[in-house]
Amino acid sequence: MKVIVLGAGGRGRVYTKYCREYGAEIIAIADPNVEKLHKLGRDFAVSEDRLFADWRDAMDLADQADALINATPDRIHYETTMLALDKGLHVLLEKPMSPSEEECVTMVETAEKKGLILMVCHVLRYAPFFESLKKVIDSGRIGKLINIDLTENVIYWHFAHSFVRGVFRNEEQSSPFILAKSCHDLDLIGYITSKKCLSVMSEGGLTHFTEENKPEGAPKYCLDGCPHEKTCPHFAPALYLKQLTNVTWPTNSISVDDSYLGRYKALQSGLHGRCVYQCDNTVADHQSAIFNMEGGMTVDFNMIGFSSENTRTLRVFGTRGDIRGHLEKGELEVTEFLDMKKEVIKADNTTIVSGHGGGDSRLLKDFIDAVNGDAADMRTTARLSLQSHLMAFAAEKSRKEGRRVNIDS
Repeated sequence: MKVIVLGAGGRGRVYTKYCREYGAEIIAIADPNVEKLHKLGRDFAVSEDRLFADWRDAMDLADQADALINATPDRIHYETTMLALDKGLHVLLEKPMSPSEEECVTMVETAEKKGLILMVCHVLRYAPFFESLKKVIDSGRIGKLINIDLTENVIYWHFAHSFVRGVFRNEEQSSPFILAKSCHDLDLIGYITSKKCLSVMSEGGLTHFTEENKPEGAPKYCLDGCPHEKTCPHFAPALYLKQLTNVTWPTNSISVDDSYLGRYKALQSGLHGRCVYQCDNTVADHQSAIFNMEGGMTVDFNMIGFSSENTRTLRVFGTRGDIRGHLEKGELEVTEFLDMKKEVIKADNTTIVSGHGGGDSRLLKDFIDAVNGDAADMRTTARLSLQSHLMAFAAEKSRKEGRRVNIDS
């Protein structure tokens, strides 16, 4: 199997790694950031004549490829994916599919019409924790589902890194927070309930990371002598300069040169060195939504950028029992009303070899197997992923217009 990779950032690197591990050949990589491009090429022994700053040049090799891994920015997902489908390539597309509802629908319908695989990277379907949760629900142990209370806890530094200073900070350039980050969660709602969403009501907004909340005397860049460096939890050097060796994410994402000096220079004038109260961010820093599902069931979803944990927590309420879950601990607590005994179920994390609770590597293997003709175990398709996007678009509309929004799927 031969693959073209568009995007040499974090996600492109992850999928390139697992492509190689599962025997796929990378025949071209494209990214306008030539430093990241050539580093990825060197790391995975892709020759320089197969590295392209313009993704269109890489697509000239489409007749030599079987599939495309699309890890480009949200705003060009549509153009790149549609060209790949037109050239007969199967596509693994990083979420979200597109910030446009119309574009999402068109991509799904085009892939189906052409008989091509279009798989969205909803990796949490493959995580052992959610496998275990779905197994309990499907067994009928807690009866008919009545309500799910699901929270995406985004740890404070992750939110500041990605959604205040980083590439997902501005919905005009990327996507709204609930689409960019939480379409995973909205996809899980459909996955674990096997139900369609009918309508949504949502509230929330950008409350804290604004100019009005800037501490007095704070400079635009943290390194320019901020008087609040000892008291601000978002002081950039405290996050990005702590690691001296074995530099990991997010520290290694602010500069291709991840040495101390390289990172220091990046903080002097780069995106991640800015005061969090003086950025061009527009996405909500908190949002809550109530989704009305088929059969009278409801889902209360809460996403928050001010957490001490970086995990998902949930309660599932049924007519015969309930479930309490914590993703990071890999733990489910099941209580059946008949005897009120509690059973703690630990997810089988022995299979985890990648991020997103083990989902990254397993999704990539599923995609490769499907392209090679074995689609029997495909856990997700673009058609299934579409519902989560429609839920996110409707939730944003509800939040901004202050009303219930119906969902046509």
